[in-house]
Amino acid sequence: MTTFTQVQTQPDPYAPFLISQAIKVNGLVFVSGQAAIGDDGNLVGVGDFDKQADQAFRNLDRALKAAESGLDRVVKVTIYLTAMSNFEKLVELRRKWWSQPYPADTLVEVSSLYSPDAMIEIDAIALAN
Repeated sequence: MTTFTQVQTQPDPYAPFLISQAIKVNGLVFVSGQAAIGDDGNLVGVGDFDKQADQAFRNLDRALKAAESGLDRVVKVTIYLTAMSNFEKLVELRRKWWSQPYPADTLVEVSSLYSPDAMIEIDAIALAN
């Protein structure tokens, strides 16, 4: 029988929306889209892609650690941007947050995210420790 384990962070800004930060199942961790949400539940860095991207990666890291995994265990990531003009910045972010072998990656430009001010959201699949 497959057991699903809900992963929660403290604080958990997704709880009011009935979204799990992540789910662990069969040796994998599936992380929900991580945006630039601060501990207070508000968007960080309105109008500033760099601040939003940094917070989104920090949130991804926190969710993975809560799942007893880590950024070094990520095998697949999907990054949603509201402006593909930030692509080059993502290359630098990959260098900052990951090392070789880099995770498989899909980059998608979308017209909007959960908030009209959100500029980036990242979801991931990682190996559980």
